[in-house]
Amino acid sequence: MITVIIPTLNEQSTISQVVNLVKKSQNVTEILVIDDKSLDNTVRNARSDKVKIYTSTMLGKGASMRDGMLLAQNEIVVYLDADILTYPKNIVEVLTEPLISGRADFVKACFNRQAGRVTELVAKPLLGILFPELARFSQPLSGMIAGKKTFLAKGVFENDYGVDVGLLIDMQTMGAVIEEVNIGYIENRMQSWEQLAKMSKEVSRAILKRAEMIKHTNLEVLGNISVIRDQMDFAIRESVLGLKKMLIFDMDNTILHKSFITSLASKFGFREKLLSIVSENSNPYTRTKLIARLLKGLNIKQLVEVVDEIPVTHNFENIIKIFRQNGYIIGIISDSYDCITNHLVNRFDLDFSIANELEFSNSVATGEVKVPSVFIKTNESRCNHDFCKANAMREVALRYNVDIKNVIAIGDNENDICMIKDCGIGIAFCSSNETLNLVADKVISERSFTSLVDFIE
Repeated sequence: MITVIIPTLNEQSTISQVVNLVKKSQNVTEILVIDDKSLDNTVRNARSDKVKIYTSTMLGKGASMRDGMLLAQNEIVVYLDADILTYPKNIVEVLTEPLISGRADFVKACFNRQAGRVTELVAKPLLGILFPELARFSQPLSGMIAGKKTFLAKGVFENDYGVDVGLLIDMQTMGAVIEEVNIGYIENRMQSWEQLAKMSKEVSRAILKRAEMIKHTNLEVLGNISVIRDQMDFAIRESVLGLKKMLIFDMDNTILHKSFITSLASKFGFREKLLSIVSENSNPYTRTKLIARLLKGLNIKQLVEVVDEIPVTHNFENIIKIFRQNGYIIGIISDSYDCITNHLVNRFDLDFSIANELEFSNSVATGEVKVPSVFIKTNESRCNHDFCKANAMREVALRYNVDIKNVIAIGDNENDICMIKDCGIGIAFCSSNETLNLVADKVISERSFTSLVDFIE
């Protein structure tokens, strides 16, 4: 009778509880978990009777929602977020009662929590001007919705943060009867400041795209849209001005006790080929390309299992908590691979990572890799290296509006020298590189991050 669709991305700690809650509803005959290529145990933890698991056809929550809608066998469809543990026990019944009774074609949940910054600064003001009939919805960005498949199939599923408000406008435009229901108090994950800025742009884009399809008698409204959006983006940026400090870690032999690629080579038998590439190729770009070819055919599970087997430096998690409490933005800049650094970001709740982008097809490495442009030399670069972590450091500091003098960077080898030299406080960590130790402001010889607390201002 009812299909529940749960889009997931790295929700291993919560997905099983959400699935078990949904299974208690007698009216649910189908549960679809649409996974967005999670790097953790989300898929494994979601496995259960009644549950069908699919991998999304492309990255993005909107694609997962659209895939689930197409796969659903029932006319009544419910979408639930996978990271919420405070749903009411009757969440499915609350969302679907207006549909089953015939009062509504589409249901939007609201809850007893103050709306977020993007809702208040972006969504509500724009909706109030362009779609005033939707101004009555207290939380237009809520991802907990229910609807009739015949209506949902006609909507446009934006493949970003604009998907939820976009569907709300689409339902209104096509004449669906919409009802908002209160599901009580819920708690969900706080978004990083970087995500909030990204969300504001994508939400406003979804609203404006639909507004442009409608003939407005007041052309002045459309003429002022760019001004409205600029003001909202400024308000979002104003919110991050208090975060003026940054802590950057290298990954291999810094966060991790060992090199990821060396550990991977040992496990899968290409250590000799790896050593040959490293010793025979001095050009970092060529070396990066050739090493990536050695990974061809390995799947994401195999890669993640290797990094999870490598011990993490003593006191890392505690140091992250301490620096975060003191207002630091924390991330990784590595010449390894983004699928691994992103896994560590998710695992330890960091803010960002920058690394080489390993290419996958159906979750299997193709052997191709892309070096992000942030590593590449520009007119602003302070060194002559074609590719350098210092370039990435300046880019991410600019992104977060952090003065480079307020950046602490930690690394262990030759590739970290420029980054350590150019930041506010550069730390050489258990390094045998004499040059790095000379340019660093601080040398840590013990494999522990405990002494980092001395640099908190």
